[in-house]
Amino acid sequence: MESADIAQDLEHVLYTRDQIAAKVAEMAAAIDRDYAGREPLLVGVLNGAVMVMSDLARAMRSHLTMDWMAVSSYGAGTKSSGVVRIMKDLTTDIHGKDVIIVEDIVDTGLTLSYLVANLQSREPASVEIAALFRKPDALTVDVDVKYLGFDIPSEFVVGYGLDYAGRYRNLVDVATLRPSVYS
Repeated sequence: MESADIAQDLEHVLYTRDQIAAKVAEMAAAIDRDYAGREPLLVGVLNGAVMVMSDLARAMRSHLTMDWMAVSSYGAGTKSSGVVRIMKDLTTDIHGKDVIIVEDIVDTGLTLSYLVANLQSREPASVEIAALFRKPDALTVDVDVKYLGFDIPSEFVVGYGLDYAGRYRNLVDVATLRPSVYS
């Protein structure tokens, strides 16, 4: 249970720690099947994907490598700013490699669309997306998420890496944030 000061900021839990763990295990098994005999490079998108990237990598049974990017289209607000910036680039040359972008959430799709195009220009063997959450009603750009955990409503959610102004990432469940917190 979260401390009272954090708990009072939440409206309701959408997914529990156990539901998330089960879904991440399913995603890992699907990736293991699809990449049998190959070694994918998991590219985590900081900071939100830290939790899902860690749990996904530990749940996989095949060889993999990992790297990180920081790409931002948010400020401290609750809506995408529309401007995508690379804050930290890969340290790995991805030419000829099978790349799986690991994201916490697909909201508008703008950031991921930009990231996919950027990575494809580096001539990898393939680029796919694994995202734990997607807000289908918020999508403004079509992105193909091959490994998807949950579709969620267009509400502001926090926990398991998802934040509001850098806070709440450490919650083990995913919950909606009370509008009074961010309005």
